[in-house]
Amino acid sequence: MIQRSNLGTLMSVDAWTRFQLRRKLFSIGEDFWIENDRGEAVYKVDGKVLRIRETFVLEDVNGAEMATVEAKLIAIRPTMNIERGGETWATVKKALFTLLRQHFTIEVRGGPVMEAQGDILNHEYEITAGGQVVATISKRWFTVLETYGIAIAPGQDDVLLLAAAVCIDEMSERDRNR
Repeated sequence: MIQRSNLGTLMSVDAWTRFQLRRKLFSIGEDFWIENDRGEAVYKVDGKVLRIRETFVLEDVNGAEMATVEAKLIAIRPTMNIERGGETWATVKKALFTLLRQHFTIEVRGGPVMEAQGDILNHEYEITAGGQVVATISKRWFTVLETYGIAIAPGQDDVLLLAAAVCIDEMSERDRNR
């Protein structure tokens, strides 16, 4: 298991897959690219404007839909669904009551429940499954404002974890704007 003290070194671990996102572009109607550690565009996040609920489509470089992210309109706590092939694949929920730090659960259909916790508003957090770190999110790795990185452990589903990061960022953005 990776210790929190090693969180900042994960971007240098070769086995982990690394991506870069620019937070300021996470708004409905904005499209942006997710880049790999070589600066190549690998996924496009397409923000859909003409929909009743907040919707993002994660596409590969050829425009093939990899996942759709939609906010639930009626939910007790902020919730977004990640869909694949028209079916709910995972649900990301924000905890209602937490002290000082935000906490999210990622319930994967047929898989483990993941937890995202840390300083989410400042993009310094990790996602765990079964007590193991599966992804870390940090803006310390970049000097460009509003940019942060995601390092994903080997054997994990990149699309799922990138879509979950989009969900968490969107729900956290609402808190930043309040």
